[in-house]
Amino acid sequence: MSSETLAKVPAAPEIPERADALTIVPQRRLGQWIAAVAVLVLLGLAVDSVLRNKAFQWNVVADYFTSDSVLRGLWLTLWLTAVVMVLGFALGALLAAFRLSANPVLRAVSWGYVWLFRSIPILVQLLLWFNIGALYPQILGVKTVNLLSPVAVAVVGLTLHEAAYAAEVVRGGILSVDRGQIEAAQALGLSRWRRWRRIVLPQAMRSIVPPAGNMLIGALKGTSIVSVIAVNDLLFSAQLIYHRTYQVIPLLMVATLWYTLVTSVLGVGQYYVEKHYARGTESAR
Repeated sequence: MSSETLAKVPAAPEIPERADALTIVPQRRLGQWIAAVAVLVLLGLAVDSVLRNKAFQWNVVADYFTSDSVLRGLWLTLWLTAVVMVLGFALGALLAAFRLSANPVLRAVSWGYVWLFRSIPILVQLLLWFNIGALYPQILGVKTVNLLSPVAVAVVGLTLHEAAYAAEVVRGGILSVDRGQIEAAQALGLSRWRRWRRIVLPQAMRSIVPPAGNMLIGALKGTSIVSVIAVNDLLFSAQLIYHRTYQVIPLLMVATLWYTLVTSVLGVGQYYVEKHYARGTESAR
């Protein structure tokens, strides 16, 4: 190569000896900042419109927020949610065990139950149970007319409904456990109960807790549907008041604020339970 050709070749850029000599220029994200400011402005306008709108009658909301009738309805809502979730997951765990059984009859029964109760809307289920006396006037010689109170109908209907979903949640959590670990526990001579308690259940809970927490919050809000069968829950208590005072919007806001407050508390509890069962994994960091 001639000297003239070498002269035309550009010289290679000098590379700094140390990496810290490089200047790192952060990428400008102007569009994202503009979008964030626009969202904050719109959010502020929405909050301001709610707080300053006289139609909400916030003074009425404050008067009824801790009234005796509202608190009694709130207590029934919480009690109903707790009972339904406990009974629903107990029945759901049994159905999940049936579904994972080697017995084809048990598997078919479990599948059929889940299919049926997930197919029928919960409102229809409650109305059917509420009118069970019209469908079956007697069961085993017992008259069914007025046999179940509205609260009992709500417990039965919601429990059977939640059990169908709980069964799939529990089954999915069990199936998420690596089969090799169960086989290793068998090789070590651990009993069936110890395998489930020490190996399967702790790992399955990592997959069960998040959807179970969502089910709990959904069940809390779903209890409002029992107002159609005159169960004196939180929403029905608010309805009784505004049917008398005609202050519909503020009483609905009372129920809304209580639902929001309770679901927020449950959400915080769900976070810590998930963190407990996620110990030792990357998701716990």
